[in-house]
Amino acid sequence: MLRARTIGLGIGALTLFTAAPAMAAEINSGDTAWIIVATALVLFMTLPGLALFYAGLVRAGSVLSVIMQCVMIACIASVLWMVVGYSLAFGDSVGGWIGGLDKMFFEGVGTDSVNGTIPEIVFAMFQMTFAIITPALIVGAYPERMKFSAILVFSAAWLLLVYAPVAHWVWGGGWMAAMGVRDFAGGIVVHATAGVSALMLAKMLGPRKDFPNHLRPPHNPGMTATGAAMLWVGWFGFNGGSQLAADGGAGMAIAVTHISAATAAITWSVIEWVKFGKPSLVGAVTGVIAGLATITPASGFVGPIGALIIGAAAGVICFYLVGLVKNRFKIDDSLDVFAVHGVGGILGTLLLAPLAAVSLGGGGQADGVSMMDQLGVQALCVAIVIVWSLAVSYVIIKVTQGLFGLRVDPEDENTGLDLPSHGERGYEL
Repeated sequence: MLRARTIGLGIGALTLFTAAPAMAAEINSGDTAWIIVATALVLFMTLPGLALFYAGLVRAGSVLSVIMQCVMIACIASVLWMVVGYSLAFGDSVGGWIGGLDKMFFEGVGTDSVNGTIPEIVFAMFQMTFAIITPALIVGAYPERMKFSAILVFSAAWLLLVYAPVAHWVWGGGWMAAMGVRDFAGGIVVHATAGVSALMLAKMLGPRKDFPNHLRPPHNPGMTATGAAMLWVGWFGFNGGSQLAADGGAGMAIAVTHISAATAAITWSVIEWVKFGKPSLVGAVTGVIAGLATITPASGFVGPIGALIIGAAAGVICFYLVGLVKNRFKIDDSLDVFAVHGVGGILGTLLLAPLAAVSLGGGGQADGVSMMDQLGVQALCVAIVIVWSLAVSYVIIKVTQGLFGLRVDPEDENTGLDLPSHGERGYEL
């Protein structure tokens, strides 16, 4: 049987399912309905939101390849989550490091709950959508140049070896949860893991031809903006759903999510306007995504003023990191996964400690925990997850490279991957 264990203090809290003696629990239909809707919204973020956002940013000859990658990662992650991923993340903890195999194939994951208000199957499906979008985020690091077979192998292994353990540490009753780390909806678990892994993969894969000076601009900024709009809407389920209840905490999480996204977009556009004389649509919606990623870990702990600060910080810092990664470090993280998602998630994870202050409209610190104490825990956990993600991703990439190779043929890369990889064209011109 299960019991719902609540972690996290402040505006919101996250309920996790762990082993406990059998006892009755009453399902709340309102909470259940909201999490079912939130599950659909988070899936909507990947399909079609992320797929369209990324597809608009590549060349016309590779638009279908990016959409196909997102679709197949979603399918593979779904099956792996049911078979073993959910159990590794939320099964009975083995020393606080990984979940056991007691929930393989959703064994015992049914319509009942114990000391919770939603059925465990609803919780498992909600978490499945997080497991889908996290490896899909990494697609932005390697478009137009990585073999489809290598993408599928890397994504499957990465889900089980990077994402599932970190999810257990933070959300599944693992050792980081015991330390008191705060990550409301995935600054560490989703954005930090995907962002730093994307950077490692982009570095090892190598840049696109003519990087960085002669790359073609996005083939369809309107498609990118459409995908970003879908991501923005879906993010209300991502952050608001992480409350696991239809209550004021969910409402506040949605409110601060929206404020941060809007503020980051304005900030990004103003910087472009000053530096380049014109604000771009792609820049504005990239700012939206930066604001969404950065507020994610803090969305259950800060208030509207904190969201305003987080959004402004995301707009500035993520903007300058985009140029730093490409121009200074010469790493072709093509669609800026690290600079937007990785840096945003890490930034929000650190900022939530001071911005949770009651004086700023936040929920305050946990009893007996000072702001500096919380900041120290946040920083330590972020550092460990960065090292883990980089090290394990490196091994996965090397093994994948040895088995399948990573890079497509130069001729295919030059013409675009739609026809050579999938036998279809996005456009008949």
